[in-house]
Amino acid sequence: MMSLVAIAQRLPQEIQMPMLEFAEVIEQNMRDQLAVRREDFIELQTSVQELTEAQKRTEIRLERTENRLDRVEAILAELVEAQKRTEQRVNELAEAQKRTEQRVNELAEAQKRTELSLQKLIDRVASNSGKLLEIEYRDKAYAYFGSLLRRVKVVPLVELESDLEERLSDAEIVDLAPLDLLVRGRVRNREGEVWLAVEVSAVVDANDVRRASRRAALLRKAGYAAVAVAAGEQLTDGALQEAHETPTLLVQDGRRQNWEEALALALPLVRASD
Repeated sequence: MMSLVAIAQRLPQEIQMPMLEFAEVIEQNMRDQLAVRREDFIELQTSVQELTEAQKRTEIRLERTENRLDRVEAILAELVEAQKRTEQRVNELAEAQKRTEQRVNELAEAQKRTELSLQKLIDRVASNSGKLLEIEYRDKAYAYFGSLLRRVKVVPLVELESDLEERLSDAEIVDLAPLDLLVRGRVRNREGEVWLAVEVSAVVDANDVRRASRRAALLRKAGYAAVAVAAGEQLTDGALQEAHETPTLLVQDGRRQNWEEALALALPLVRASD
């Protein structure tokens, strides 16, 4: 292959030098272009290498992420199973709770029936105790009231029937009829006769006091100097308060309260009968 010098020597003398200079310029441009391309190629190789390394790192991270995801999915699956077991256990507990509540309700109903039966028994015992106590007061009227009255005598209410029918309404007689005990006697240290309208109960409460007071008032309306009396083995606070307000004589195991106050209601009729 001929060199550029040999080719230039074949040209006319006046253009040999310009041609050589032109050829050098062309050669230099080619060298420069080749150098640029080589640098680009090296840079490209470097970029490719970096991309390859980045791809490897990405694949490693992706592999790790996939492993983590697998573990997360496994954990989620376990949590789902645990949730199912928890819900099943909750349902079992709910059913057990229903059975427990049903049993508690049954026991509550049984307790109510027991308490009702017990209350009936208590009421029956109290009623029998009251009746026995009433008999005791009737049989031992002097022992209970002798310190207050002379010539103590238990009087059946039926003996006053004619007078009561003339002076009281039918409803008032019906209210007076269940009076437990009617006692007559003369007041000690005073002149005149009084009647004791006695309500007897094992446990004297406010209702017993009110009944005694109401029935004594009916007897006074019929013209009898009647004193309200509530007698028993025990006194409630309500009975004490009601007796002071009425007033009513209270008798508990031989002890007496409010005699003078209760007697005062009957004194006007006592004087009128003297």
